[in-house]
Amino acid sequence: MGNILIRNSTIVNEGTALPGDLLISGDKISFIGNIEEIKLPASTVTIDGTGLYLLPGVIDAHVHFREPGLTHKADIQSETRAAVAGGVTSFMDMPNTVPQAVTVDILNEKYRLGAENSLINYSFYFGATNNNLNEVMELDPNTVCGIKLFMGSSTGDMLVNDKKALEELFKKSRLPIAAHCEDEYTIKKNSETYRGEYGDNIPISMHPLIRSREACYASSAFAINLAKEYGAQLHILHISTADELKLFSNNTPIEEKRITAEACIGHLQLDDSYYEKLGSKMKVNPAIKTRFDKEAIIGALRDNIIDTIATDHAPHTLAEKENSYFKAPSGAPVIQHSLVSMLELWRENQLSIEQIVEKMCHNPAIIYKIKERGFIREGYFADICLVDPLSPWDVDYNSNLLHKCGWSVFPDKTRFHSKVVKTFVNGTLVYNNGIIAENYRGERIGFQRF
Repeated sequence: MGNILIRNSTIVNEGTALPGDLLISGDKISFIGNIEEIKLPASTVTIDGTGLYLLPGVIDAHVHFREPGLTHKADIQSETRAAVAGGVTSFMDMPNTVPQAVTVDILNEKYRLGAENSLINYSFYFGATNNNLNEVMELDPNTVCGIKLFMGSSTGDMLVNDKKALEELFKKSRLPIAAHCEDEYTIKKNSETYRGEYGDNIPISMHPLIRSREACYASSAFAINLAKEYGAQLHILHISTADELKLFSNNTPIEEKRITAEACIGHLQLDDSYYEKLGSKMKVNPAIKTRFDKEAIIGALRDNIIDTIATDHAPHTLAEKENSYFKAPSGAPVIQHSLVSMLELWRENQLSIEQIVEKMCHNPAIIYKIKERGFIREGYFADICLVDPLSPWDVDYNSNLLHKCGWSVFPDKTRFHSKVVKTFVNGTLVYNNGIIAENYRGERIGFQRF
């Protein structure tokens, strides 16, 4: 690999957006500043970044790429093609595949699949169960992203509901615990109530009443109390209610936080007024709730109460989604459009572009202690993307959608006003204005914890 020079872009990094040049040498960033100050080899390839924003590559710490076992919905290769087209350069995949990644051997098999098939950098969560703590203790904290804990049943039926098992996990885990928090008792009670009223034909608009705000708050509060009692590092996934925000603090620097929170694209872009239009396509867990909740979550990102933005990218086929309420699986595909959808909030002055980079790139790297990624720094891996902020385009399911399942939570013909034009992974141009370097393979993410 040689040298690549990106000239005259606006570099967004660590709270600033400033004009500058960036030099890639091999797989690392070797220079940031005014390139006139140094002499370059004649073989250097120059890219004109005039009018473009240069961002760190997005680190999506919450995806479901469905491989192994569910590859009729998605697979690692297909979804990393979609990811890199959206400026995503690293992902962390959840364990509710088939088989579930709840043993070290199965987890290692997923890493083998990642090495063979991923166009971007990868890591895989280990799934907690009621009886696999011994396997948790075998994990190397510097090579595995974290432990996924389902405190409410969701796709894949990996609920952990044994109090002793939970206490031991929070007491002994050396890895971050990423928790899906919904109270199972509350959900079952609500389900029985609405089934009694509607039978099996429950309207999809009842979803946020069944998987209710009370269910979310009770479970999140329980998890936080466990983390405080045992000193565990806890990251609560996909916050969906304004109520939960009071459980978190913005008074501690992100580097020192032991309890952090994530917002997902669906809860930032949609609210319960969309159920009539989108139906079960927007059935996700936890449920998308009110406009008040959505606006409160966006405000919590501004105020550093919520620390990261992820997708919970969870593809299903349209045939699977077009079922009755209890049969339609929860989850929606979104990764190709995650960054550009957040840039719409920038355009609307709801978030700054610096805040978007902080929540999608910097903070995932800080919370998970990712080695040499997530920032534009000399000596860091050259995981970066170039965005044209003035290039409107429409989602077209027939021509430019890359999700294997053939749809997105954003309907066909949705207009975005910013476009990802180039994405570099480890210094390699993997996405270039619609052209994908199909044979490139990313690297396993490393962590600096001990």
